Amino acid sequence: MKNRIPLLALVVPLLSACSGEQTRPSAEEYKLLTVKYTNTTLQTDYAATLRGRQTVEIRPQVSGLITEIRIDEGAPVRKGEVLFVIDQVPYRAALETAQANVKSAEAGLQTARLTTQSKEALFSERVISEFDLAMARNQQLEAEAALAQARAQETNARNNLSYTEVKSPVDGTTGMIPYRIGALVDSNIEEPLVDVSDDRQIHAYFSMAENQMLDLIQQYGSLEEARAKMSDVTLRMGNGAMYELAGRIDAISGTVDEGTGAVRLRAVFPNPHHLLRSGGSATISIPTLFRDRIIIPQSATYELQDRIFVWKVVDGVTRSAPITVYKYNDGQNYIVESGLEVGDVIVAEGAGLLHEGIRVGTAPQSSGPATAAAVKAVSDTVPGTTDQATPQTETAVETLPVFESVK
Repeated sequence: MKNRIPLLALVVPLLSACSGEQTRPSAEEYKLLTVKYTNTTLQTDYAATLRGRQTVEIRPQVSGLITEIRIDEGAPVRKGEVLFVIDQVPYRAALETAQANVKSAEAGLQTARLTTQSKEALFSERVISEFDLAMARNQQLEAEAALAQARAQETNARNNLSYTEVKSPVDGTTGMIPYRIGALVDSNIEEPLVDVSDDRQIHAYFSMAENQMLDLIQQYGSLEEARAKMSDVTLRMGNGAMYELAGRIDAISGTVDEGTGAVRLRAVFPNPHHLLRSGGSATISIPTLFRDRIIIPQSATYELQDRIFVWKVVDGVTRSAPITVYKYNDGQNYIVESGLEVGDVIVAEGAGLLHEGIRVGTAPQSSGPATAAAVKAVSDTVPGTTDQATPQTETAVETLPVFESVK
C-alpha cells in the first residue's frame, strides 16, 4: 500500500498535463454582417395638427331668440343652406315700417315737386319773389333726401330680416352646437353657433427645425425648388394606422419662429371619405432617398465618449473601429459616412457586450430558415462544399438575412 501512493501522485500530474495540451479557446458565435452599398429611404416624422381647407365660425349678424335649428351636429351641409332661424317677427315689422316710410317719402317728394312747379310759374309772372322760389326748390331737395334715406332704411331692414336665416357660407361638415331653441344670441356671443369645416382637403401643419430646413435649401437650391421637388409625404393617423392617400407639401413659411427656432410647413391631403377631421392630430413622415450608401443596424454599434464604434472582424478576431454616421436616422439603422469600407465584416448584434480580441465564429445554420437555404445554395454551386462550410463562407451566408432586414 505504501508503494502505490507515489505512483498515483505521478499519474495525476501527467493526466493534467495531457488534458492541458488538448484544450484550446473556442470561438464565440455571433451574427456577422458584410458591408456593402445599398439604397435606403430615411423617414423623418413630425407631429402635425389637422385643419380643414376652410373652417368657418358661424355667428349671427342680428340678435334674437333661436326659433329653429335645421341641421344635425356633425352633418354635411352645402353652401347657402339655412342652419338656424332667429325670431323674425320684430324684423318683419321693421321692414314693413321702412316700406311705409318709403311710400310717405315718395308722396312728400311729389308734393314738393308740384310746389316747385307752381312757384316757378308764379315767379315767371313776377307774383312771388326769387326767395320764395328758392325755398320751394330747397324743400324739393329735402324731400328727395328723405326718400333716399327711407329707401336705405328699407334696405337695412330687409337685410336684417334675411340675417335671421343663418346660412352656411361654404360646403363642409358641421361641428357641435352649443345652443338650443330659445337661446338668446347676438353678434357678440363668445361661442359661435357652430363651426363648418370644408374638409374635402385636409391641411396638416407641422414644424421643422431651422437646421433641417437649411439642409433642404442646400439640397434643392431654394425653398421654391424644395416645395416643387420634394417627394410625396405620408400621414399616420391618431390611432396609429397609415392614411391610405399620400399628400404633398404645398407651403413653407419664409420666416423662422423666434420663440421656437422652427419653420412652419403645410402638407395637403385629399379627404374624399371625410376620414380625417379638422382639429385632429397626426404624424407626417417625409421620405429622403439615399443611394449607394453603407447602412448598418444600430445594434451593431456602441457609443463611447460621444463617439460611435463598431466591432470589425479581422482574421477572426474583434477589432474596435470608430465610424461617423449621418446626423439623422430612423431609430433602427445608421447611414455610415466614414470608418467602414465595402467588404468589411462586422458583428451585427450585441456590440455593447463585446471587447477587443474576442475570437468570433458565425452563428449556427439553425438560426433561421433563410440562413439554411442560403447555405444549401452555396453547397449546390460550389463543388465539394458541404454543410461544414469554412468560416469565410459562413460569414457571407450569415449576412444575407441581416442585410435584408436593414433594407
